[in-house]
Amino acid sequence: MTNETLQSTARVTGQPPSQQAASILDRWWWVEHSVWTERMLTRLEQSGPTTKWFRLWDKVLDERTLQSAFWAVWRNDGAPGVDGQTVQEFDEHAAVELARLREELSTRRYRRQPARRVWIPKPGTTERRPLGIPAVRDRTVEAAVRSVIEPILERDFADTSYGFRPGRGCREAVARVEELLGQGHVWCVDCDLKSYFDTIPHERLMALLEERIVDGSVLKLIRQSLKAGVMEELKGWQPSERGTPQGAVISPLLANLYLNPLDHETIRRGWAMVRYADDFVVLCRSREEADAVLDFLRQWTEAAGLTLHPTKTRTVHAIEEGFDFLGWHFRSHSKWPRKKSLQKLQDKLRPLTQRTNGRSLGDIIAKANPILRGWYGYFRDSHATGLQGPDGWLRRRLRAMLRKREKRPGYGRSQADSRRWPNQWFASQGLFSLEHGSCEYG
Repeated sequence: MTNETLQSTARVTGQPPSQQAASILDRWWWVEHSVWTERMLTRLEQSGPTTKWFRLWDKVLDERTLQSAFWAVWRNDGAPGVDGQTVQEFDEHAAVELARLREELSTRRYRRQPARRVWIPKPGTTERRPLGIPAVRDRTVEAAVRSVIEPILERDFADTSYGFRPGRGCREAVARVEELLGQGHVWCVDCDLKSYFDTIPHERLMALLEERIVDGSVLKLIRQSLKAGVMEELKGWQPSERGTPQGAVISPLLANLYLNPLDHETIRRGWAMVRYADDFVVLCRSREEADAVLDFLRQWTEAAGLTLHPTKTRTVHAIEEGFDFLGWHFRSHSKWPRKKSLQKLQDKLRPLTQRTNGRSLGDIIAKANPILRGWYGYFRDSHATGLQGPDGWLRRRLRAMLRKREKRPGYGRSQADSRRWPNQWFASQGLFSLEHGSCEYG
């Protein structure tokens, strides 16, 4: 029930909506209200840690749920799955496609197709990671299931978790890290789970789901998603015995669920953890506490069928050595973009600023500025030196390009080049400055 619905009801009944109802809707602003009514949300808030949810299948089958699910898929767009159908093609006959999908679900004839596996590069490395792309119809079903079960699971998630959660994100996680450092938690257990999404044990994951959800039809759909496997062009179908495919709509939710017991256990032990998906740090007041945390994490991950990365998991002093987290490097109560973040920015800008680029400077700046503004939007709170470096690097490349156009050798690093094309000149051409956060700088 939306606020508009409440107001409509008030007009019909002559009574204002209750403050309690409005408060509930405000707290759960992100849910699909055609599924989660005020009555259900009230029950959810009153539920205890052992409350189980039975009748959810009819919510998944609801026409409004499937329509909303497809619109969520449509907004995200994305590549086609193994059937080759694009989001746009599905949208052209959406009413027919959704009706067919609903009929298959209601008659238990729906079968999840394998995901199409593609390999994408890891920023700043030569490595690649697998991405599983489900078909549009399968993404729609997953989105419908997620809209039904996410509030139930979200109700139990700990405050230490920030990734893929409503109203939470990187900024909140980074702010919490800074808060803990300011409180004297200067020993950091920097953790990395090796191939986390690909190694989650299915049965243990399903057992966690079954603690709250006992609707067999919904659980069967989730199990189908986990077991669907992947299709690779040259290798054919490969079954999935472990893991949640990266690229699947429901994977982030399930990944958070599997680590939720770890979140709560660290809280119970009084440890300060900040987790974003499979990337997390535990900030401690002493080396002894950090050593105890690391020993526990090794035991817990082994028991959970997971593996701490042997080279990327370490204990460091935040003031003396520093650590990387969510694109930032933290050290001495300051933070700036980590090297891989800078590398990622440069990799995007480098093709635009090649010396042999034949585009006009205005065109290059027009393409570079959105990249710069997007990067600045996340890193604007950096220590000043973290923003000066990329600015200088970009202007040097542009000076080298301008020298090339004058048929002069060189890489734009001389004082003569800086005098000929000073920073103010680039500002006059409209080049965005990360240091100043605008196109106006001196």
